[in-house]
Amino acid sequence: MSHGPRSGLAAVSSALLAMSRHLEVRDVLKTIVASARELLDAQYAALGVPDDHGGFAQFVVDGVSDEQWKAIGPLPRQHGILAAMLQEAEVERLADVRKDPRFGGWPSAHPDLADFLGLPIRDGDEVIGALFLANKKCPRPSGGCGFTEDDAELLGILAQHAAIALTNARLYERSRELTIAEERSRLAHELHDAVSQKLFSLRLTAQAAARLVDRDPSRAKGELQQVAALAAEAADELRAAVVELRPAALDEDGLVATLRTQIQVLDRAHSARVTFAGHGVRALPAAQEEAVLRVAQEALHNALRHSGAEHVDVTLDRRGPGAVLRITDDGSGFDPRTVRRAGRHLGLVSMRDRAGGVGGNLTVESAPGKGTTIEMEVPGG
Repeated sequence: MSHGPRSGLAAVSSALLAMSRHLEVRDVLKTIVASARELLDAQYAALGVPDDHGGFAQFVVDGVSDEQWKAIGPLPRQHGILAAMLQEAEVERLADVRKDPRFGGWPSAHPDLADFLGLPIRDGDEVIGALFLANKKCPRPSGGCGFTEDDAELLGILAQHAAIALTNARLYERSRELTIAEERSRLAHELHDAVSQKLFSLRLTAQAAARLVDRDPSRAKGELQQVAALAAEAADELRAAVVELRPAALDEDGLVATLRTQIQVLDRAHSARVTFAGHGVRALPAAQEEAVLRVAQEALHNALRHSGAEHVDVTLDRRGPGAVLRITDDGSGFDPRTVRRAGRHLGLVSMRDRAGGVGGNLTVESAPGKGTTIEMEVPGG
């Protein structure tokens, strides 16, 4: 097998344990790629999960910086060697991928690849991904490939376990989605049964008060007092429901993991590039974490739906015992002097209320054509 710095049974065991430790699909993919690159001592590694339209639903790389990855451009299509691995489901070990007749070139910012080792990831008869490595870090035999047959065998073992880990992660995500859907349905029924009844009574009482205003003001006053009481009860019911709507993922995964997962979904769903970075953030009190998540969701909605941004960057950094959330986009922006008019349309009033409600503050920097930066600082416990 490979004689790289992490070769041996201990390294294989470490890689397999790392894969089984994650439950989010994206985290599993990243762990598979990083483990493969380290185990086989390669300069580059990548894993593509195909979609049903000739492209890739997900494509994860290791050994390429974020700047390089952005410069490379859109995700690759299923062609050349990648297509061969997905369609023929065979191991590909090449001395120089550029000399293979199926090679179709790559973008100008793409790193140069030479020796190549790739194979499919299979779940039974289904090919659920393609894993490949390039540029073995070792002296190459004359005219030969740096990757050996033993390397291919080791990568095959890794791919088998990768299929298990990836399938488990997908099942976990589907299970959680079903749980969330069931919880939303339950809350919808509760809201309908409780709040709608209160609102119906409130409407009838208000109508009665309106009819009594002229001919019996004292009774009208009593009816209006009842309106106030019913409105207060309805508000209490709504408040209780909102408390129950605290995202379950916050309790299960924490703020950083929840933000990362949601932003990865947005990045796949929108044409804009959406990124997230979290640095040294400790767990915050429940109210602060929920406020940060809600503000991030509102700001991301604005950037992706209204601003026309091509890039949206989200960071969450530690500041003392608390944290600072920053959402920056390169969209159309607006004039902050018109914030009173734009505030409600953009949800800025709601975001400021959420920040103030947990002892934090929110600032907005924007200008027409200059994008927008929203920063929220919250204290710790």
